[in-house]
Amino acid sequence: MTDSQKSDETATDLTVAAASDTSEGAGTEATNPPASAAPEEAAPEETPSAAPAAGPRPSAPSPAAFASRPKPAAAAPAAAPVPAAPSTSVAEASKWGRVEGDGHVYLTIDGGEHPVGQYPGVSGEEALIYFARKYDDVVAQIVLLEQRVSSKAPSTDMQKTVTHLHEQLAERNMVGDLRAAEARLEKLAGQITELEKAEKAEHDAVRAAELAAREAIVAEAEEISGQDPAQTQWKTSSARMNELFENWKAAQKSGVRLGRSNEDALWKRFRAARTVFDRHRRAYFSQLDSNNSAAKAAKEKLIAEAEALSTSTDWGFAAGEYRRLMDQWKASPRASRKDDDALWARFRAAQDVFFTSRQAANDEIDQEYTANLAVKEELLAEANAILPVNDLAAAKKALQSVRDRWEEAGKVPRADMGRIEAGLRKVEDAVRHAEEEQWQRSNPERKARTNSALSQLESAIAGLQEDLAKAEKSGDQRKIKAAQEALEARQAWLDQIQRSASELS
Repeated sequence: MTDSQKSDETATDLTVAAASDTSEGAGTEATNPPASAAPEEAAPEETPSAAPAAGPRPSAPSPAAFASRPKPAAAAPAAAPVPAAPSTSVAEASKWGRVEGDGHVYLTIDGGEHPVGQYPGVSGEEALIYFARKYDDVVAQIVLLEQRVSSKAPSTDMQKTVTHLHEQLAERNMVGDLRAAEARLEKLAGQITELEKAEKAEHDAVRAAELAAREAIVAEAEEISGQDPAQTQWKTSSARMNELFENWKAAQKSGVRLGRSNEDALWKRFRAARTVFDRHRRAYFSQLDSNNSAAKAAKEKLIAEAEALSTSTDWGFAAGEYRRLMDQWKASPRASRKDDDALWARFRAAQDVFFTSRQAANDEIDQEYTANLAVKEELLAEANAILPVNDLAAAKKALQSVRDRWEEAGKVPRADMGRIEAGLRKVEDAVRHAEEEQWQRSNPERKARTNSALSQLESAIAGLQEDLAKAEKSGDQRKIKAAQEALEARQAWLDQIQRSASELS
């Protein structure tokens, strides 16, 4: 056995072999492996006829001896513990290998045999299972890789793992269905390639989304900077521009890199938009200060006129003037918020003086109309007694009497005017409705139309009755049913028109 082959033997190999001895000897007392020579793996140049070395065999080394040896470097770091593959049974292992009496183990593959190593001093089953366990270890790593691919884990180093496992299988130092394992690895290689493509597509999609998001930031900044300064909501727009700048910094710090050319081009556009926005904002507020001064002077003039009218007792003229001043106030440009609020308070105070005085005068007049209200309340009660209208002539006469006295009663307070007038209109509408109904009932033209319809329906019903009799005589059920339905429909119309005619009579 060469030094490189010996280095492949690890404490794990002995542990697996010992576990195999214990598991296959179920029902018997578990014992330690016999002291014998360590299993040897066939070197690539060995032939089936190679004989074991002469001389006494050394006792099996202890696990501590293996632990002191330098371990071979792993081909690829394991991302997770290797899952336990199903242990190969002796019967299954026998399909893919055999053991000679001296402990030499051979792999059956592609219709031929290949030496995999020697495990002297143990039973043939133990030697076969030892090399089958090495195959199980490879299968366990394949299972782990299949699970990673199935769960779409990151594909980093997966292809390296496939290559490493291929190399292990190519050494032919194990017993098992190597071709099946190689087929699984080939399938995995294709799946990993697809997974890498999907990861790249996902990365490209994330990069495209990041580019679109950064483009959106720049586009919105350009839109804000391109607004008409006179129509811009500066407080809201300034806050939004600051938010966009913070979003830009956050994207640069934690977002996907877009490439220097893209980053520089987008930043130049964004910086230019912010510069234009700041220039417009400074110019706007400079002009606003000038406009505030002019607006303040114009509203000071309106306030002076309003204060001059506040003591007028020409109620109609002064109220009209205040409406004119209010229209001019609304049409005037706004001053600064602080100045505009103070100016409005003065303007409103002048109006309040006038309208308070006018309200006091109106209250005096309303006091004079209180007696008139009592009279009209009584007249309204008398009018409501007409309802419901049973005798139209008597109702019209009573309503006319109420109307005559209603006008004589005079005005009522404005607060009660709407309620009182609405109450009288209710009675008037009821009398007018009763009069219209009476006219409809006595309308000669409507009576004539009703009588004509009655005559036509009666004639049609007589004809349908004859048709029904003929159908019944012929026994044609379809004609009988059609004649009955037509006759029932005309009879229903006749009943309705006769009821209407009775109401007109």
